[in-house]
Amino acid sequence: MYSNTHPINVLKYCPRCGSAQFPATSHRSFKCRDCSFNYFVNSSAAVAVLLFNEKGEILLTRRAVEPHLGKLDLPGGFIDPGESGEEAAIREVQEELGIQIHSLQYFGSFPNEYVFSGFTVFTIDLAFLAMTENLHQMIAADDVASFEFRKPQDVDPEEMPSISMYNIIKELILHEGKN
Repeated sequence: MYSNTHPINVLKYCPRCGSAQFPATSHRSFKCRDCSFNYFVNSSAAVAVLLFNEKGEILLTRRAVEPHLGKLDLPGGFIDPGESGEEAAIREVQEELGIQIHSLQYFGSFPNEYVFSGFTVFTIDLAFLAMTENLHQMIAADDVASFEFRKPQDVDPEEMPSISMYNIIKELILHEGKN
């Protein structure tokens, strides 16, 4: 029923007391029989940034690390504790591409499952439209091997690392069709 990376199949010990009496009480919660610690599997927040060149092509990055080494992706990453989505978007683009972005506009949220170290992390990916004057100054850094531009309709879902990243592209195409 659940993948072998789903928390129900991975979490075996209470993170508070270390007890093995840590059964799942639902598909998204656990309760320790020894210390009564309740653990809920919630979504982690992440960001994806939509940047375009003068031809209307979207900026895609190529992953330099696992998971999904070599796949196309949107610039972005996890939101740090205490950080807003907008702050994370600005930080991630700076880390991955070495450029500053501005004029962020919320585009939408997209659920995802991200498997890392043999563990499914459920995420909610917040997509932002952004602007920059520095596309010509980009450098691939951090977990980005390279970058390229494509028309949104030319992005192959098989090249994307996750369903949420492709769903962002699909929503973008739908949104452009309405304008």
